[in-house]
Amino acid sequence: MATKRFLTGITTSGTPHLGNYTGAIRPAIEASKRDDTENFYFLADYHALIKCHDPALVMQSRLEIAATWLAMGLDPERAVFYRQSDVPEVMELSWMLTCMTAKGLMNRAHAYKSVAQENIDSGDADPDKGITMGLFSYPVLMAADILMFKATHVPVGRDQIQHLEMTRDIAQRFNHHYKDLLVLPEVVVSEEDAILSGLDGRKMSKSYGNTIPLFETSKKLRKLVMKIVTNSQEPGEAKSTEGSSLFEIYRAFATPEETAAMAQAYADGIGWGDAKQQLFEKLDSVLSEPREHYLELMAKPGHMEEIMQAGAVKAREHSVPLIEAMREAVGISSFKK
Repeated sequence: MATKRFLTGITTSGTPHLGNYTGAIRPAIEASKRDDTENFYFLADYHALIKCHDPALVMQSRLEIAATWLAMGLDPERAVFYRQSDVPEVMELSWMLTCMTAKGLMNRAHAYKSVAQENIDSGDADPDKGITMGLFSYPVLMAADILMFKATHVPVGRDQIQHLEMTRDIAQRFNHHYKDLLVLPEVVVSEEDAILSGLDGRKMSKSYGNTIPLFETSKKLRKLVMKIVTNSQEPGEAKSTEGSSLFEIYRAFATPEETAAMAQAYADGIGWGDAKQQLFEKLDSVLSEPREHYLELMAKPGHMEEIMQAGAVKAREHSVPLIEAMREAVGISSFKK
């Protein structure tokens, strides 16, 4: 019997890349196979609207990310896999929580402070220039995503720890003022840093334009791998694996034995061209079968829609009862006969 309930959201604002897979998708899918946990995974499509105002891009990203999770092995029978926008109770809960959230708490959110500081540093007279209410208050929507399903554990990157702390603060305030209905989640931060470096050595990120999309064709995948920045050491010179983006990516997809062999090859002075070719072959072999499945799914959006609708039904089995209890607690339930 499940003793923990995990919840993970995936913002639908771009094409999934290798870093998304190793940092979030793979560990989440592995966790979904355990019998002692319940797992909720959702496409955070309302969150995407904070930064992306291109409807075609949002729609395409929703398709690509849903297909990616399914192609990489997520079994929708073993997890609740749904779109945020298919669960209207989340938005209703978000407003209830907004009415209990202190503005001062939102003022301290890292994302808001970062943009405001950029405005100040640029000499702008208005520190809030370009800041929407979506950006300012999205920690409340994130809290609603989590609290709606009574998640006990939420895996996040270290940059999201503050938002989980805010979620707990908001839930405690509601429970204290109204009724003890909301579960306070625990933060789960991986001990291993699964963040991959990109083509230029910086963190693999869409904002840097240095990503390797997960399901590129073999030809395009090889071209991207060959663009990975390396140093000027010649073949025959011993090379360090420390700080090598190429080695880091290889290790994320290889077995321990293959990783040890590559480390030895570095020490023996493997040429960068040969090392990149080995990385390409490893990635292509690991991703070829999922790539075929992904392309099949992308060609059948109606089939994916059925899966997402079924997930929404399962999700609302949890959200509808809670929102009814929340309405009762705040005094906006039906008139009594």
